[in-house]
Amino acid sequence: MLTGLGLSLGKYGYAQKSPNMAGPIQPKTSPIVLSTWNHGIPANQAAWNILKANGKAIDAVEAGVKIPEADPNVSSVGLGGLPDRDGNVTLDACIMDQTGNCGSVSYLQHIKHPISVARKVMDNTPHVMLSGEGALRFALENGFEKENLLTAEAKAKWMEWQKDAKYKPWIYDDSNHDTIGLLALDSFGDLSAACTTSGLAYKMHGRVGDSPIIGAGLFVDGEIGAATATGVGELVMKTLGSFLIVELMRQGRSPQEACEEAILRIAKKEDIKNVQVGYLALDKEGNYGAYALKPGFQYAIMVNGENKLIDSDHLER
Repeated sequence: MLTGLGLSLGKYGYAQKSPNMAGPIQPKTSPIVLSTWNHGIPANQAAWNILKANGKAIDAVEAGVKIPEADPNVSSVGLGGLPDRDGNVTLDACIMDQTGNCGSVSYLQHIKHPISVARKVMDNTPHVMLSGEGALRFALENGFEKENLLTAEAKAKWMEWQKDAKYKPWIYDDSNHDTIGLLALDSFGDLSAACTTSGLAYKMHGRVGDSPIIGAGLFVDGEIGAATATGVGELVMKTLGSFLIVELMRQGRSPQEACEEAILRIAKKEDIKNVQVGYLALDKEGNYGAYALKPGFQYAIMVNGENKLIDSDHLER
């Protein structure tokens, strides 16, 4: 401990300010939570329960997305997620705080809460991402339980899909893009984000989308803002949409303007006839924005204790 200098050795031995140097930190802003889709409503509530008690944004975002991860009725996240074309449920997730610390897991099987494994990667390792068998081994070594994530309902849907699919991966329809991304601003003005998904239903085995990729599925800069994505991840990865949005906010764009520009970048380069992408953004002052390629994208917002679902504006008219 470097107490004489008011410093302590933080993660991996780097010097950081002692939390006692400046006395108690006082709340300075009203918390806010934003998340994608209608399963964002219960996710927001779990996050809000932490924020209203002056909890940290990083704890709030993890707690929030764990709700749909554990819900077998949510077919695009965690337990109950629709499998790949071989019948395997494979999960992706990442988490990031206001300092740039982040953790991620991809192609993880048998673990219901990939977001908490990603948090462990962030907190307990020098790495950012673990994948596949290595991610599973790490999870089991850290006390996570191995379980079957393919529910009877998801299995029945997969078997029905196989009848006419001819083993071709299913890329898109209105029920096949509902990743949850969640952004939070806490009472101390700190931002964090989390994103978790079971990915595209009936995808090729081994496919990984944007959700575990820092800068694609989400990005946080504590001095500027945060953004997250949902939809067909290949399009988000090609443009690093979440990073783009935060950088546009750094250059003076509002969260709404930044989301719109990120969607336009996709529309200029891709055939968007049968795909959907939606973005959410939140800045340091609590201003937010949302925009999508097509109608249908909804997001949940909770502020001042009110939790509501909103239809996002969109490019296609």
